[in-house]
Amino acid sequence: MEAPLNPNSPFDPSTPNRAQPAYWVGPRHLAGDDGRLYDAVADTLAGLGWTSLAIVRGRQEPDEAPEDRQVLRSTVLHISPDTLRWAQWVLPDEPFHLGELPIAWQVSAREDGTTPLAQWSAYFTPDVPGEVLVDFLLALDARDQPTAAFTGPELVLDAVTTHGWLLDVDQPDAGATDPTFTSHLSLGEVPPLIQDADPRTLTVAADETGPAGWQAWAQPVLGAPCLWAVSFSASVPHDLVAAFAASLSSTAPVLRRVLPESTRDRLLRAPAG
Repeated sequence: MEAPLNPNSPFDPSTPNRAQPAYWVGPRHLAGDDGRLYDAVADTLAGLGWTSLAIVRGRQEPDEAPEDRQVLRSTVLHISPDTLRWAQWVLPDEPFHLGELPIAWQVSAREDGTTPLAQWSAYFTPDVPGEVLVDFLLALDARDQPTAAFTGPELVLDAVTTHGWLLDVDQPDAGATDPTFTSHLSLGEVPPLIQDADPRTLTVAADETGPAGWQAWAQPVLGAPCLWAVSFSASVPHDLVAAFAASLSSTAPVLRRVLPESTRDRLLRAPAG
């Protein structure tokens, strides 16, 4: 999968996807999702035997023909064979925002089948590299107990520093950044609306900090909008976050036809094939 990368290789993002040549690009954390974030994840989950369900909400006026029905909200739900883990494609469903970006995928897991409530949830916006979300889901699928915590947060930081990321100077035990200070990983306060079954999240006073969760984001230009953002609720097992972090910081290039406008000049690229 390794390929020599050329920063001066031409790349025209205005060309339709089918007509665009493919390139190996890096670094991965700035490569975007190639406009295939749903397909990359859905294909993987189908291969793992997860069941997909389309949930559509709509409105139909009296005497209105079925084909004229107005679809108001829709989502696609993928459920694991044991029903303990699921992934929702919520981008068409008017999701809430993370880092001013809409949520595209929400991944959740529960401890057992006796409760419909998720023990933890993780949220991914568009332009998260599909390979990274896939690796997270593969690690989740391989777990016998999707909610049990076996390791500490140091595993997450080890996953990125192994690939050359730098520990946060101010919080070396809770944060890291890539060498260009563009992408970040941090353990700290969880944003609003992030769902978690830890009872402490419901009893935190206004002046208190609740249970810490991992957050990740890429901001190509300081003060400009983020390219992507990810939030893990406090109860997401650290080894699953480590699988995400290892894939995000991987130095192996990824195949792309479409590059994010905000990072195309930062990416090394080489023609594929």
